[in-house]
Amino acid sequence: MDYPKPDDGDDTEDCPCSDSPQVSPTLYGDARAELRRRDFAKFLASVGGLTAIASLTAPLASTTQVFERSYEGPVYSDGVFLVDDEGERIQENRLSEGEKMTVFPEPRPGIEDAPTLLVRYPESEYGGDIEMGFTVSGYAAFSKVCTHAGCMVANEEGTLLVCPCHFGKFDPLQGASVEDGPPGRPLPQLPITVTSDGYLVATGDFEGPVGPGGE
Repeated sequence: MDYPKPDDGDDTEDCPCSDSPQVSPTLYGDARAELRRRDFAKFLASVGGLTAIASLTAPLASTTQVFERSYEGPVYSDGVFLVDDEGERIQENRLSEGEKMTVFPEPRPGIEDAPTLLVRYPESEYGGDIEMGFTVSGYAAFSKVCTHAGCMVANEEGTLLVCPCHFGKFDPLQGASVEDGPPGRPLPQLPITVTSDGYLVATGDFEGPVGPGGE
């Protein structure tokens, strides 16, 4: 399928970050998945504890259950672009082999956040239960929401993806299979491809339920 080029309005000259130095993608630049300050205040009240003021800027989304899917439709569908936390579409050359980052579906009605882990490795290193038909140019994408308790899978241990809540470990080279910890199933994989003009897009929704449940 020959997907359309990005809208003319998506000129990188209009991007406020275009003059900023390039930094290596990480799993931690996940601003859209952070709790709002007022939500954080409610959280503190509910547990009856106080923390240092510096905690207000901590990436709480990586250690709390933050994914609440009230929207019942598909998260992705055919032709939905993958974007970073600034809303910029992901070009095929964005990652080098061995790098990872958090991406999202390009904004659409009914979805605020749907964090997705994007990884890139040599195709020869993939195996196990990976759906190679869902990969492209060495890229594979998986839900970032842990299948155990809904926390964000935000840490790394070598090539493994690690959830900081209960230390579930997933291997993206083996289809995000569970390598350790309490999760009962892999992170669902997202089918992706590259458009004729070099942008990553989904070709459907996640292959399984996002987050806890769906055993």
